[in-house]
Amino acid sequence: MNTLILISVMIFGATILFLTGLYLYIRYVREHAQLLDKIEKGSSIPSMDLDSGSDVSPARQLRALFVRITGRLGELVKPKKEDEVANFQKPLARIGYRGAHATLFFFGIKVLLAVLLPALFLMAKLLAGIAVNPLAVMIITLALALVGFYLPNLWLRLKIGARKEKIMEGFPDALDLMVICVEAGMGLDQAINRVGEEMKLSCPPISDEFRTLNMEMRMGKSRREALRNMANRTELDDVTSLVTLLIQTDQFGTSIGQALRVHSDSMRVQRRQRAEEKAAKLPLKLLFPLIFFIFPSLFVVIMGPAMIQVFHALSSR
Repeated sequence: MNTLILISVMIFGATILFLTGLYLYIRYVREHAQLLDKIEKGSSIPSMDLDSGSDVSPARQLRALFVRITGRLGELVKPKKEDEVANFQKPLARIGYRGAHATLFFFGIKVLLAVLLPALFLMAKLLAGIAVNPLAVMIITLALALVGFYLPNLWLRLKIGARKEKIMEGFPDALDLMVICVEAGMGLDQAINRVGEEMKLSCPPISDEFRTLNMEMRMGKSRREALRNMANRTELDDVTSLVTLLIQTDQFGTSIGQALRVHSDSMRVQRRQRAEEKAAKLPLKLLFPLIFFIFPSLFVVIMGPAMIQVFHALSSR
């Protein structure tokens, strides 16, 4: 009985992992195709608007219906206090979801997964015809509901970490481009706008942050406040140091081009040091796969034939 339960759980987990991998592969192929289309046409892909009536294909209607249903589910479990809602709005804004209904959609996905995972498990149990202890079924169902409810939180953390990693990798290049723009005679606001446009293909997160910064300044916010908002959104030391540098140069009236060039050199050195640090950690990270996976395989391949011959020699006597 325990073996049948383990097999059913493993089949269910393998199915979830397969569907997740298939979704990630399809998304990667679609993003790659969009990127190639941008490069070939030289223009960006038009934005997707669910409320627009220009595209009434069944796929878009189904997507709009899914968004509405998920938003309704999110309203059921949304926290009543505004500060608790803000705790989810800020992380969602960091990964680019700044819409008014992004929080409701996030909570709706949590409810949907909390219901979907136990339902899939119970369906698999009924189709397999396996007799399982009701207590075990209840425990597995509750565990899957908890996993489904907190799985979006894990996805959000991973997404924020990946976005921060991309910003850290592309930030020195953006800073070099800003130095070139400033030394070519552009003002700081024009340089920020140009960097946001030029980094669309190479690093979309940096492009999004710089365009948001430029938009806030156009809406009437002071440059100092808009820069601090960008530092709060990214929560990266490199961006915070740049924001501090720009605020101080604006306050004291020093040369922005010279300050940016010095800061760009330091950013380039820090990126090289981070790469050297990762390279130094690589042998230690490879130690555990070598010990637990590669060495046992080599031991079986090398010593296996010799052990078989010894066994046959001893058994013949």
